[in-house]
Amino acid sequence: LKRAARLAPAPCRWNSGLPVNIGVLFVPQQEAWVVERMGKFHRILEPGLNFLIPLLDRIRYVQSLKEIVINVPEQSAVTLDNVTLQIDGVLYLRVMDPYKASYGVEDPEYAVTQLAQTTMRSELGKLSLDRVFRERESLNASIVDAINQASDCWGIRCLRYEIKDIHVPPRVKESMQMQVEAERRKRATVLESEGTRESAINVAEGQKQAQILASEAEKAEQINKAAGEANAMLVKARAKAEAIQLLAAALAQQHGNAAASLSVAEQYVNAFSKIAKDSNTVLLPANTGDVTNMVAQ
Repeated sequence: LKRAARLAPAPCRWNSGLPVNIGVLFVPQQEAWVVERMGKFHRILEPGLNFLIPLLDRIRYVQSLKEIVINVPEQSAVTLDNVTLQIDGVLYLRVMDPYKASYGVEDPEYAVTQLAQTTMRSELGKLSLDRVFRERESLNASIVDAINQASDCWGIRCLRYEIKDIHVPPRVKESMQMQVEAERRKRATVLESEGTRESAINVAEGQKQAQILASEAEKAEQINKAAGEANAMLVKARAKAEAIQLLAAALAQQHGNAAASLSVAEQYVNAFSKIAKDSNTVLLPANTGDVTNMVAQ
C-alpha cells in the first residue's frame, strides 16, 4: 500500500490511496492503472471507460505516463586531477512500460536518482576540472546513456539530464581566477609582440622595396648614361670619319699637300711656344730647329 500510494496519478504523484473498484471506472488521460485479479497481474486499464469485477479485481498501481522531473540531490565528486566538486542536476523521466515500472523495481524514481548520482561521480572521475566545464553537454549525454541501459528493464526511459550547479572550493576558484588573468595577460603580450613583429616586417619590407627601387633607378641611370656615351662616341666617330674624308678629299686636290704642311708647321710652332711654361723639365727632339724636316715627316 505504501508503494501504491507513492505511484498516485498526476498532478500529485504521491496520493494517500488508490481508486476503489466499484465495477465501473474512468481512467484519466496519460495514466495507466495496473489491475490484479486475486493477487495476480490481470491487465492495464486504458484511459476512458473500464469495467472490473468487484472483490476479485484490485487496482494495485497507478502509473503516470507524463514526463517526470526529478531533482538530483547535491553530491560530492572527485575529478581526474583530484579536485572535489559539489554538483547537482535535474532528471527528466517518462514511464514507457507500466508493467515493468510496477513489477521491475520497488521504487523506480529512487533507483534512477541513485543511478544518476553514481554515474555522475563515475563520469566526473574521468575528466579534469577544465574539461568538466567545457564538456557539460557530453557529460549529460553520457549520464543519459548509462541510465537508459540500466532502466530499460524498469520500463522507464531517461529523456535528458541537465547539470544545474557546479560548486568549486574557494581556493580552487581563486586559482582558476588567477589562471584566467594569467591567460589574458599572456594573450595581451602575445598580441603586442605580434604587432611589434608585424611592424618590423612592414618596415623591413618598405626598406627592401626602397632599395630595390633605388637600385633599379641607378641601373636605369647607368644604362641611359652608357647609351648616351655610346651615342656620343658614335657621333664623334662619324664626325671624325667625315672630317677625315673631307681632309683626304682636300689633300687630293691641287696644292693640298702644301696646305697641309703649312697647317702642321703652324701647329708645330704654337706647340714650341708653350714649352717650359708648365714645368722646368723639357724634352726636345734632336733636330728641334729643323722645321722643314719635321713638316716633311
